Amino acid sequence: MKRRDFIKLGAGLGAASIGLGSGFRAAGTQTKMTLKASDVHPEGYPTVAATESLGKKLQAATNGRLSTQMYAAMQLGGEKETIEQTQLGAIQLLRVSVGALGPVVDDLNVLNIPFLCKNTAHMQKVLDGPIGQDLLDKVSNNANANLVGLCWMDAGARSFYDTKRPIKAIDDMKGLKLRVIGNPMFVDMANALGANGIAMGYDQVFNSLQTGVIDGAENNPPSYVFDNHYTVAKNYTLTEHLIVPEMLVFSKRAWGNLSGDDQALVKKFAREAQAEARVLWTQYEQKAMEKARAAGCQIVEVADKKPFQDAVKPVWDKYGPKYAETIKRIQAEA
Repeated sequence: MKRRDFIKLGAGLGAASIGLGSGFRAAGTQTKMTLKASDVHPEGYPTVAATESLGKKLQAATNGRLSTQMYAAMQLGGEKETIEQTQLGAIQLLRVSVGALGPVVDDLNVLNIPFLCKNTAHMQKVLDGPIGQDLLDKVSNNANANLVGLCWMDAGARSFYDTKRPIKAIDDMKGLKLRVIGNPMFVDMANALGANGIAMGYDQVFNSLQTGVIDGAENNPPSYVFDNHYTVAKNYTLTEHLIVPEMLVFSKRAWGNLSGDDQALVKKFAREAQAEARVLWTQYEQKAMEKARAAGCQIVEVADKKPFQDAVKPVWDKYGPKYAETIKRIQAEA
C-alpha cells in the first residue's frame, strides 16, 4: 500500500470514530479527549512550539479532560494530505500555510498575490485587524472547507534559493526549475519571473533538491535552514516576493462536538498562540540566517526589486480583480 493511500485510509478510520462522538460528548457529558495536532515543520519550530503551548494551557484549564498530541515533521503527511485529514476529522488541530489553503478557501488567495505587502510589519498589521478576522471567518463560514479558522501565525517573507547560481537579477531566474506550493497562483508567479514553476508538496522538496528534480524553491529562512534545504541549495536571494502567513485551523467536524465553553477556551488559547509564535518567529529567523551564513551559503541582497515586481504584473492582472476590494483595504493599512 502506498504511503499516501495509507494516510487516507487512516484518515477515514479516524473520521469514522470522531463521527461517533468518541472522546467528545456522550449523553451530555464529556470524557477525556486527546486532540491530534499536525505540522509539517520539525519540533522546536515556532508554530509547533506555540501549538504545543496551546495544548498545555487547554489541558490545565480542563483539568486534563482535553489535551493535545503534536505530530510534527510531516509525520501525518504533507500539507495537502493533512488538510484533507482535518476536513474529515481525523486531525483536529492543524497548522497550515495559506498558500496551501488558498485552493480550499478562495478568499485567502488575496494574501498569495506577490509583492502585496510592503514588508512583514505591514502584513502583521493586516492580520491583527478587521481584515485578518474577516478572512478567518471566511474559512469558518465556508460550507465546503469543513474547517474553523482559529488564528494566524507568522511565516516571514519568502525568498528564492537554488543549487545552480546566485540570483542577483531577474535574468538569473531564467530556466530554473523552482518548486512552489501547489497553488496555480504560485506557478504563474514563478513562470512570470522567467523560471519554470513546479507545484510540489513540501515533503518532497529536500529529496528533489538532492536529486536535481528541481533546481530550487522559495520559502522563509527558518524553513530553508531548519528543514536542511540550505545543505543542498547554497544560494539564497532575499527577493521577499511573498509574505504568506500561516493559519491554525480546527476540524469543523470535531469542533461541533466540543461544548461552547471548550470552544471558547480553544479560541482564547489560539489567540495567545498567535502572539507567542510571533515572538518565537523573530528569534528563529535570526538564528536561521546566522546558521546559513556560517555554513557558507551565499545570501544575496536584492538592490532593486522593481524588475521582479514589474514581471509579476500578469499575475496581478489575472487574479487581482477578483480581490480588488480586499486589496484596497490591505494597501490602505501600509
